[in-house]
Amino acid sequence: MKKPNFKEEKKIWKKGCEFVIGIDEVGKGSFAGPVVAGAVVFKKGSNFKDGMLSEINDSKLLNPGKREILSKEIKNEAMFYSIATIGVSVINKLGIKKATERAFRKAITDIIFQISGGKSKELKKTKYMLHNTNYFVLADGFHIKYIRGIGLINQKAIIKGDRKSISIAAASIIAKVYRDKLMRKLSRKYPDYGFAANKGYGTKFHQIALKKHGLTEIHRTSFNLGKFLIP
Repeated sequence: MKKPNFKEEKKIWKKGCEFVIGIDEVGKGSFAGPVVAGAVVFKKGSNFKDGMLSEINDSKLLNPGKREILSKEIKNEAMFYSIATIGVSVINKLGIKKATERAFRKAITDIIFQISGGKSKELKKTKYMLHNTNYFVLADGFHIKYIRGIGLINQKAIIKGDRKSISIAAASIIAKVYRDKLMRKLSRKYPDYGFAANKGYGTKFHQIALKKHGLTEIHRTSFNLGKFLIP
């Protein structure tokens, strides 16, 4: 299988854009726990033909050990990166789609804040940035509306983008490593649901645990999990 590359990023860099922000989410389909978004910006002209970073791929195709190593390497190599978490209370209130979009906006806003040198006053003055060609978002799957500082014209949605764009794949890796670690911690608090193994997804073990123990405060009631509570 062909690995992600910098083809999409190169197209944007050639147009003079310096900051290409790859974004992806982890945990959107999980029964429990937060949804996490990752965002990564690599230096213009980057080309990982050799070394560990040449192993960047869709996080789902990598084993946990490889993801851990790559996450550290990506954070060391990236010009900027961000990880944003949206909790279960927001997911249950807004629904997973809007909660995921909020996670993306939060991660991208933090990236722009970093690029601006932490000048929050400048970030608030966003109208001038709506057509600023120095920022561009590569998103996995779909466009993100209402991003402070970036309009739809400065985005490209790529189906299965984590298998095509290195920036998106890198974002998926740092987000997954972060969320997996979080779910392992939650597994110690809620030991009956197998979160360390299933990361909150609806495995058979998780479904059986729901019937036996019911819902916890970190389960997504907006997912209509009641059907799994019937013996």
